Amino acid sequence: MARSRTRLAMLGSAAVLVACALAPTQLAGAQPAAAAAAYQWAALGDSYTAGVIPAAGDTFEVPRDGCERTDQSYPQVIDRDLGSLFELTNVSCGAATIENVTFRAQEPIGRHLPPFSEDPDYPFPAVPPQSAAVDPGTDVVTVGAGGNTLGFADILFQCLQLGGGSGGVGTPCRDDLAGDIPSRLNKASRDYDEMLTVLHERAPHAKILAVGYPTVIPKDTSKCRYNDLEQFASITPGDLDWLRQDVMEPLNKVIEKSVATRDAARFVDLYDSSQNHSVCDTGKWVEGIFTRVPDQPALVHPNARGHRNAADHVSAAMLDAIGVG
Repeated sequence: MARSRTRLAMLGSAAVLVACALAPTQLAGAQPAAAAAAYQWAALGDSYTAGVIPAAGDTFEVPRDGCERTDQSYPQVIDRDLGSLFELTNVSCGAATIENVTFRAQEPIGRHLPPFSEDPDYPFPAVPPQSAAVDPGTDVVTVGAGGNTLGFADILFQCLQLGGGSGGVGTPCRDDLAGDIPSRLNKASRDYDEMLTVLHERAPHAKILAVGYPTVIPKDTSKCRYNDLEQFASITPGDLDWLRQDVMEPLNKVIEKSVATRDAARFVDLYDSSQNHSVCDTGKWVEGIFTRVPDQPALVHPNARGHRNAADHVSAAMLDAIGVG
């Protein structure tokens, strides 16, 4: 990681040099104006992009629109690192599906997640499809979506219910839900292909960076304590293995496969770099069902450290996409 950070620091320095070279020359004695960013960047995606949970920072939208973008989410981290080079339009939104990115308006839920939490500002007005933020002037598009199309949050909730009272034994969730997963993955694949087509049509010259999901569940599920609310609560170890192998890892493969045949698209892998930072690891980059019991539900989302890792990898891909580095 130290080597990666050093490389990224060098890339960041290169970005500053490019930005300075592109800035207009000031007349002697004139008050220097702020240089316009050289590249237009649209950040699209779901809660793994937006941030959403308190462990990923504070929401900064005033007034709130219910999408819960946070100041430690990776688009905002990159904006602080490379804002002189990229002008950010961040329309990511918690609970967004692939269709919400592509063509369907979304009614954001904020932090209204009964029975875990109530949001006093709920309901929120609908927000436009995220692709509306992309146009022929867009140079780079980053997009992280797919989990909500798959219904990952609903699957988790059902696994919590089915695992309750099991004593941590067996695979009650897999036994009940496994038959439905292939059709969910197929829909995610079709929707992702359609989304990439629409984004390319709206921004024919843009580089599209499809951001995958990080490691959420460790390969060694003996690290996970049954009934620990700051991990996976009542989901059994057997069901955690199933969720990793048959749900989350295949979803990343769907995303990677969708971009493989498109010249203007690239997959950004976050899974490998986060292998030892799952919900059940000591140095976790993804929070469990709760960050702090009982008043801070996290519902398995990246924290600020996870977003910092995402920012490192996504920013490197962005710089590579524009030929810097």
